[in-house]
Amino acid sequence: MLAARNFRAGERVGDDVSELRIEHLTSPEIADALEVGMRTAVLPLGATEQHGAHLPLSVDSDHADRLAVLVAQRLGDALVLPTVRVGCSSHHLGFPGTLSLRAETLEAICTDYCASVAGRGFRRVLIFSAHIGNYPLLAGIEARLAPQLPPGLDVVAFADKAAVIDAWRNAAERVAGLGDHVGGHADVAETSIMLAIRPGSVRRDRAATGFTGAMDDEMLQRVFTSGVEAISANGVLGDPHGMSPELGLACLDAVADLLAAHGRARYGPLT
Repeated sequence: MLAARNFRAGERVGDDVSELRIEHLTSPEIADALEVGMRTAVLPLGATEQHGAHLPLSVDSDHADRLAVLVAQRLGDALVLPTVRVGCSSHHLGFPGTLSLRAETLEAICTDYCASVAGRGFRRVLIFSAHIGNYPLLAGIEARLAPQLPPGLDVVAFADKAAVIDAWRNAAERVAGLGDHVGGHADVAETSIMLAIRPGSVRRDRAATGFTGAMDDEMLQRVFTSGVEAISANGVLGDPHGMSPELGLACLDAVADLLAAHGRARYGPLT
């Protein structure tokens, strides 16, 4: 595995780990990184949408920012592309402030991101989303993008939303015995993640329980077709109570491991 500090980075962040986000590097620094074998680009997708009364609309994008760096660190040969901060959020438009892209718009953005790095030293792009509403788009996106991109660039997308929810539930149960508080939106997992990465953004006194029924495929389809407000008046799916930074870090690590493992399995051994 390549060490991130083998290339000259502009800014250094916690624990003396080199900056991996290309928007914070200079062009010569990125060229140096490519020269020593940093050939994977991680493309994080987020959203700008309601997350109840206790969390800001930036949750999914802030989450994607942090996850992308954790994944890149695990892969060892990766740099991070800027997070796409608006996603497919039409099912949240019943709440003020939510922004949403059409699926074809978000796919076009992904295509343009990939085309921008193709032929410039990168050999692969790993696309993931910290917003569950983007997962329908990610299913099958690899085949749709391939004909539009130059040969030599492999695109791999992570599209297993159930695995992410399971990872959150397992982490919440292991850390705090609160696996049943995970519902997938503004719940104990997402709230704890925000406590870990942006603690000042969490309005603890406004945290409230939302829909706590089973979020199976039928219910998720209802969310997508009828909107979140059809099953949760406050926009929360799950229960944020029991939130803690420790639980948030456990959720982040669990999903970062999942994403990195998916990338390794699809890319083969790193060199």
